Amino acid sequence: MSTFTAINLIARPAGGPVGPDLFEVVTKDIPKVAEGEFLVKQSHMSLDPAMFGWMSPDTDSYIPPVALGDVMRSSGVGEIVESNHPDFQVGDRVMGMMGWQEYFLSNGAGLNKVTAPLPDEAILSIFALPGLTATQGLYSIGKPQKGETIVVSGAAGSVGSIVGQLAKADGLTVIGVVGSDEKADWIVNELGFDGAINYKTDNLAEKLAELTPNGIDVYFENTGGPIQHHVFARMNAHGRIAVCGLIADYPKAEPDLAPNWIPIIKKRLTIKGFTMPDHFGEVPTLLAKLTPYVMKGQIKHRAHVLHGLESAMTGLNLFFTGQNKGKLIVKL
Repeated sequence: MSTFTAINLIARPAGGPVGPDLFEVVTKDIPKVAEGEFLVKQSHMSLDPAMFGWMSPDTDSYIPPVALGDVMRSSGVGEIVESNHPDFQVGDRVMGMMGWQEYFLSNGAGLNKVTAPLPDEAILSIFALPGLTATQGLYSIGKPQKGETIVVSGAAGSVGSIVGQLAKADGLTVIGVVGSDEKADWIVNELGFDGAINYKTDNLAEKLAELTPNGIDVYFENTGGPIQHHVFARMNAHGRIAVCGLIADYPKAEPDLAPNWIPIIKKRLTIKGFTMPDHFGEVPTLLAKLTPYVMKGQIKHRAHVLHGLESAMTGLNLFFTGQNKGKLIVKL
């Protein structure tokens, strides 16, 4: 084969669902591998809520938007098929930002070798962005302590499910917010959460009070939406809130109003937003923190796999509908 397929971003989303009109499917020549480079054949790539921000025209953000005409940004995992790099050999598995394309030419910057004896889907579900994000946010901002109570929104998602399991392994009471009874059943009966709230059907204030009688010490925010205000009202003094994502607000022209700031003073709350590009230099440390939990069998996952590169163009909308069950992955 002398060519491969890639998908470029050619337009910005205007809010609401995204589709093929934002993208262009192109055919490229497989590049020649120069000295100090290697070629990766990507097998699986990750779809993440952060992509909505990467596609936007906002230049005042934590990472520049994807330029129109460039390959759409994403992380993935693949195998090196040709190498002229002394530290990367043919057959090595690597993960990192490789974009919506079948092949990726690299000099090694930003890619990490995969050494865990797990399938590619598990690597993307646990050790790639979801696990790194969960570990960074929970431990650097949440600072969980045994006996405390944590609430995780988007708890059946790729990040939230790992946050909850890490916290449970550390001895916290873990409550998850989800969007269906099936997801509630999964996080409680499969992942070991202590309770679940279905934000679509439960009375949020009553259910939260029932499940957090001693208040809330840590909140890991993945979604925004109505639950945010109810959790905020039940935060304990010196509570910590890690703001990872606000998927409920991404498609809106005007985001919902945030909670009142007065309780931040009264309760001496710590609220911090974070994004993983700030911490890519810490990946080895984060993996060292996460790996023992995985090897002990304390972290379970499930993947929602789409097939074919072009499925990414509409697959992103599953984040808005909540129909994805587990880590959203495209198998090439």
